[in-house]
Amino acid sequence: MKAAALLGLIEIPYPHVDPVALQLPFGLAVRWYGISFMVAFGAGYWLMRRLAARGFVKLTADQVGDLLFALIVGVILGGRLGYVLFYEFPNFAAHPERIIRIWEGGLSFHGGLAGAVAALAYFGRKHGIPLLRLGDGLSLVATPGILSVRMANFINGELYGRVTTDAVPWAMRFPTDPVARKLLGAENARGLRAREQALEAAYDSGLWDQVRSQVPLRHPSQLYEGLLEGLVLGLILWGVFTWTRRRGILLPDGTIGGMFLLGYGLFRSFVELFRQPDAQFTDSGDKLGTVLGPLTMGQTLSMVMIGIGLFLVIRGVRHVRSTPRATMV
Repeated sequence: MKAAALLGLIEIPYPHVDPVALQLPFGLAVRWYGISFMVAFGAGYWLMRRLAARGFVKLTADQVGDLLFALIVGVILGGRLGYVLFYEFPNFAAHPERIIRIWEGGLSFHGGLAGAVAALAYFGRKHGIPLLRLGDGLSLVATPGILSVRMANFINGELYGRVTTDAVPWAMRFPTDPVARKLLGAENARGLRAREQALEAAYDSGLWDQVRSQVPLRHPSQLYEGLLEGLVLGLILWGVFTWTRRRGILLPDGTIGGMFLLGYGLFRSFVELFRQPDAQFTDSGDKLGTVLGPLTMGQTLSMVMIGIGLFLVIRGVRHVRSTPRATMV
C-alpha cells in the first residue's frame, strides 16, 4: 500500500466546536473569539504585573491596569481599522454599518499591533516611561494572547489553509470550507449565526459525515500560526530574556521588541505559504492572492515588521552591556 494511502487512514478529523460558548437570552452570546481576547489580556495583565514587580518596567499596579485598558482600546480599534483598510475596504465601504460588528470576527493583527504601539506611545508620554521599554514588556506578554486568539480562529473554522493532500497527515476538512458550505446547504444562510446553526444541524443529522469525503483537505494554518507566532516565539523571547538577566547582560531598550517584530514577521511570512489566500486578492490570473510582487498582504505587512525588527536587534547587539548579576524575573 502506498504511503499516502496509509496516511489517509489516520486522517485527523476537524474537532468541531460551536463558536458560541454560551448562548444568552435576547440573542446575546458569549463566543470563544471573545473569550480568547479575555484570556489574552488577562495573561498579559498578570505577566506585566510580574515584570513591574521585578522592576523591568517601572509601573505601579494601578498603572498596569491603566496600560491594559489603553492596549485593549488600541488593539481593538487598530485591529478593526486595519482589517477594514487592508482586507475588506470595498465591502465595508458598501456596508459601513458592519464596521462595528467586531463580534463576527475581522481583526487584523498588523492593525492591532499599530494600535497597540499608538496606545504605548500615548501611555509612555503621559507617564514618562520610554516607549521602547514598554514595547519590550508588551512583546514578552503578548505571545500567550496570540496563541489564544489563533485557537479561537481554529474553533471558528476561519483563516484555514490551502488545499493539500493526505500526504500531510495532519490535514483537515473544514465544515466552513466553501465546498462544505455548499454541500451542507449553509451557503445561502443569512447572517453569521444562521450559517453556524446550519453547520450544527448538519453535524447533528449526520449530513456532515455523508459529504465529508467530498470536502478538500486543507492545512490547519491557524494551528501553525498559534504554535509558531505564539508558543515558539514566546519561548524564544522569554528564553533570551531569562538567559541575559541571569548573566547580568543588559539589552538596550527595544531589543526584545525588535526580536518580537522580527520573529513574528518571519513566522507569519512562512505560514502565508500555507494559508488560504484572501479571496478579495485572488482572481483567475492570480490564485496566490499577491498584492506586491510575489508577496501576499500578510507578507507585505510583515516585511515592515521584519525591517523595523532587524534595525532594533542590530542596534541592541551593538550597544549590549554587561553588569553584575541582575535579578532574574
